[in-house]
Amino acid sequence: MYTDNAAAMLLERNRERHPDKAAFLCGERSLSYRELERYSRLFALLLRERGISPGERVLILLPDSLAFPVAFLGCLLAGVTAVVAGTALTREQFEHILNDSGSRLLVTDPRLPSPLPPEQSRVGLLVCDDRDRFEPPEGHDGEFAADVPPADRIAYMQYSSGSTGVPKGIPHRHRDLLIPCDLVGREILGLSEQDRIFSASKFSFAYGLINSLAFPLFFGATAILIPDKPDAAAILELMERHRPSVFFSVPTVYSQLILSCGSDRLELSLRLCYSAGEALPAAIFHEWHRLTGLELLDGIGSTEMSYIYISNRPGRARPGSAGQAVPGYRIRLVDEDGRAVPSGTVGTLLVKGPTSCPCYWNLPDKSGETMLPDGFLRSGDLFLERDGFYYHQGRNDDMIKAGAQLVSPLPVEEALLSHPSVAECAVVALSVGGLVRPGAFVIPSPEVQGNPALARRLRAHLLERLPEYMCPVSFTFVEQLPRTPTGKIQRFRLREPAQPKGA
Repeated sequence: MYTDNAAAMLLERNRERHPDKAAFLCGERSLSYRELERYSRLFALLLRERGISPGERVLILLPDSLAFPVAFLGCLLAGVTAVVAGTALTREQFEHILNDSGSRLLVTDPRLPSPLPPEQSRVGLLVCDDRDRFEPPEGHDGEFAADVPPADRIAYMQYSSGSTGVPKGIPHRHRDLLIPCDLVGREILGLSEQDRIFSASKFSFAYGLINSLAFPLFFGATAILIPDKPDAAAILELMERHRPSVFFSVPTVYSQLILSCGSDRLELSLRLCYSAGEALPAAIFHEWHRLTGLELLDGIGSTEMSYIYISNRPGRARPGSAGQAVPGYRIRLVDEDGRAVPSGTVGTLLVKGPTSCPCYWNLPDKSGETMLPDGFLRSGDLFLERDGFYYHQGRNDDMIKAGAQLVSPLPVEEALLSHPSVAECAVVALSVGGLVRPGAFVIPSPEVQGNPALARRLRAHLLERLPEYMCPVSFTFVEQLPRTPTGKIQRFRLREPAQPKGA
C-alpha cells in the first residue's frame, strides 16, 4: 500500500466506511469525508485546467483551514508536488521559497496578509473564497483518476523553519505520509477512528502535517483545526467546545497552558498528550501531570525524517527523556570521527529509517554532508543513551566551550526551570571579558520581578545543583525568547551582543 498514491488511499478508505463523518472541524464549520474527497478531486481538475502537469510544483500558502487539506490532497491526486509553507513568511522568505521550489502556481487565502507573486513572474494564482472553497472547474462532476506515482515521485515538500539560516526545501515521497501512521500512530499511540485529534502545531510543519492530516485520514478519525496562532485561552476554549481526545503540541505551549491555569486542577477531555519540536523539560512533565493527571509523552523527529523516530510510550514515559527508538528506525550515536560512543556518553545522533528524505532541494553539498552513503542521516543533535532511552543534550552548534569544558545548555536550563521564579529560559554562549561563558536569558514567573536580587538567587540555586563551570555568569531578564514558528528557541539571536540586566 505504500507504493500507492497516498491521497487516493486516504480518501477512498473513508468513502466506504463513513462518508458522512466529519473529517475536519474548523470553528462552526465541518468537512465530511464525502465532501473532502469530492472537493479534492475537483481541485485536481482545477490544476489540470491550469496546465499543471505531474511532477511540477504548487506552493500552498494557507492557514489551518478547511481549504488546506483540499488543496494538499488535490495536488497529490494530480501527481503535483505540494510545496507547503507557513503563513507568516517575510517577503524575502516567500520569494526564496517560490523561486527555489520552481512553483508554477500559488494557492492562498485572500484574508491573509500574504505576499503575492512578483508581477514579472509567470506564477499563477489560485485563491479560495471566504468559505474556504475553490471555484470548481466548469462542466466537471468531480470524477478524476488519481495519478499513479512512480516510486521516486516527490509528493510534497516542506521548508525547514530556518532557525539558523535560509529555509531548506525537504522533499518527501507518498509513502512518507503513510508510514508514520503505522509505526507511531498505530503501534505507539493507539489511534483509532474514535479519536478527535487536535494539533497546535500547524500543517506547514512536518509534526503538524502528520498529526492533523495523515493521522485522522489514515484512522478515520476527526481533526480539529484552528486557523490562527492559538494562545493558551484559545486552546482551552477549543478543547471545551470540541472535546478532543488527543492533543499534540510543543513544550512552550504546554508551559503557557500551565502558567495560564489559575487553579490546582485542569480538567480536560484528553486521553493522550504528546510533545515534540524540542526537548521537554522534566519540570513541565511533572507539573502537567500534577495539574491534569495526564502523562505527557515526549518524542523527537525532524522534517528530514517526516515525523517522530524516537518516542516515549504510554505508561512508560521517562521525564527528561525523548524515549526509545521507534521500531523501523535505527539510531547511532557517534563521536567527531564517526565512531560509535559507549552507552552513557554524549554523541551526535545518526538516524536511518523508511521515511528519510532523498535530499535537500537544490543543495547537493548540504545533502552530501547530511545524507550519508550508508543511508544514515546526520541529525546535528547531541544525545546520551541509557538503557535504550535517549536524552537530548542540545545541538552541535549550541554547545558552549567554557574554558576546557564543553557545556550543553539543556541541563542548565532544566536546573533553572526547577526554580519557582522561572517561567522560561535559554542558555547560550556569551563573551565575558574576552572569555566564553554560559549566559542565561530568563522570563520570570508571573508577578516576579527580574532584578539583581533574583539573579543572585538563581545563581545560588544553580550552584547547589551544577558544577560552577556550568553556571551562567550573567542573567538577562526578558519578556519573551526568540523562537521559530515551531517553538524552537533561536539561540543564535541571543548570542548577539546585549547588555545583561540584573546580572
